[in-house]
Amino acid sequence: MLLSNMELIATAPGGVAKLRELILTLAVQGKLVPQDPADEPAGVLLQKIRAEKDRLIVEGKSKRDKPLAAIAEEEKPFELPLGWEWVRLGSVLSLEYGSALPEKERLPGSIPVYGSNGIVGFHSSALVSEPSLIVGRKGSVGAINISLVPFWSIDTSYFVTPPSGIELHFAFHLLRSLGLAKHDKATAIPGINRNDVYAEIVGLPPLAEQSRIVTRVEALMRLCDALEAKGQLEAAQHAQLVSTLLGTLTASTSPGELADNWQRVAQHFDLLLDRPAAIDALEQTLLQLAVRGLLVPQDPTDEPATELIVRVMQRKAASAGKSRKPTDDKLPLFPYELPDRWTWAQLGDLVENMGSGWSPACDEGERSDPTRWAVLRTTAVQVNEFRPREHKVLPNKLSPRPEIEVQDGDILITRAGPMNRVGISCWVDRAPPRLMLSDKIVRFHPVADEMLPAFIVLTLNAGYTKDQIEAAKSGMAASQVNISQSDLRGFWIPVCSKTEQSRIVTRVTALRRLCADLRQRLAEREAVQARLAEALVESVG
Repeated sequence: MLLSNMELIATAPGGVAKLRELILTLAVQGKLVPQDPADEPAGVLLQKIRAEKDRLIVEGKSKRDKPLAAIAEEEKPFELPLGWEWVRLGSVLSLEYGSALPEKERLPGSIPVYGSNGIVGFHSSALVSEPSLIVGRKGSVGAINISLVPFWSIDTSYFVTPPSGIELHFAFHLLRSLGLAKHDKATAIPGINRNDVYAEIVGLPPLAEQSRIVTRVEALMRLCDALEAKGQLEAAQHAQLVSTLLGTLTASTSPGELADNWQRVAQHFDLLLDRPAAIDALEQTLLQLAVRGLLVPQDPTDEPATELIVRVMQRKAASAGKSRKPTDDKLPLFPYELPDRWTWAQLGDLVENMGSGWSPACDEGERSDPTRWAVLRTTAVQVNEFRPREHKVLPNKLSPRPEIEVQDGDILITRAGPMNRVGISCWVDRAPPRLMLSDKIVRFHPVADEMLPAFIVLTLNAGYTKDQIEAAKSGMAASQVNISQSDLRGFWIPVCSKTEQSRIVTRVTALRRLCADLRQRLAEREAVQARLAEALVESVG
């Protein structure tokens, strides 16, 4: 039954990981291979293990372990197969401490040095000469590695050398099945105490059956590897198909050509939009087409964008009390042509009142009292979406700053933070009261409402303007970059008449709603697949 359903389970979200977990569970419960009455029972094996341990204690090569609690009947997690024995893990396996070996003290050599989750270097001598397991003690808690050659285990790990009667690879799979990370009780640096591991209750099979289990597990894990590789290949091929099909849309040079290309893409919609990443790519493509003037047909009765810009300059001049000219007379080499009645302009010439906010130390969590003041997190600003519930509460001891309260019509853009969170902008349609800007968010407004805030936000989140934003990010590390207000003012954005802006915004809103519906349907389908996979896993188990 497992074999017949492996591929179906693997196609569910996280399916291959579920398969690997199921295989290990079946293995350590004795359900993966048949029992053989001719096998020497595990009870005899236990007697040999205890006798060997007593001999080592007498010879002074080992210390007597603390006695482990007896296993109560209600603690036994499953029905034990024929020939197996219940044991506490500490009665058959010992977790020994590794020894510190700083990098500067390692001598040139070929002996692998293991940390908590794999090889971290090499040395000239070994701490452990027998084939053994390495268990993550601190850091990568519970990670299990196996070494068939002499090695050094450093002090962030334990090493386990199974006694005669415990097959090394069976011990490897047994420890993996236990999920040792659950024993992490550390608060700062993850870590586990071996006494907690020793208390685990496991079934011990006969030695001959251990070998049969290992052979079966490894064969099934190879099948999992193949299914995983197949899934990765299919994902790569799908991504290439999506890129090719959507590329035909962005290669369009007119609304008419776009309509023709769209029809060709629409024929493959079922295949194209069966993954979340494909829907994201489609939405981004639609935004790019919108800011290039290809998403809606042109109306020859619309005013030229140059007239709108002249009017904006006049209003800014009247406000400043002196004549104005565009911020920069030098035009860059733009990557694509705009429609006839469109033009390019710098953001600083089209907006006003640019400024950022304040980031005091705040109380975590969302405010329960709407009369309390709060400060927006940068996560309140998503691509074309404002999330006012993403905020921190201003402590009562601090006085609010009403002048930086978020208002309806504000355009917001993140100016500092992690690389993937900087340069994202949205438009505030409806602002709850008493929400303040943080100093990592910049806001501004169109001059005298000559342009639609929603259209400006579209230009900032797609196309050539988005490319400029990405190029302007600076910082010492990807975890903390920024964009200056000076850079913001200099970004070039495409401009069209206000009436066409309205048509574009309406069209984009409808198409984004369609993308949201597609994501919802896909999520529901994946949920059904996941439930089916879970049901199959339970039936097999």
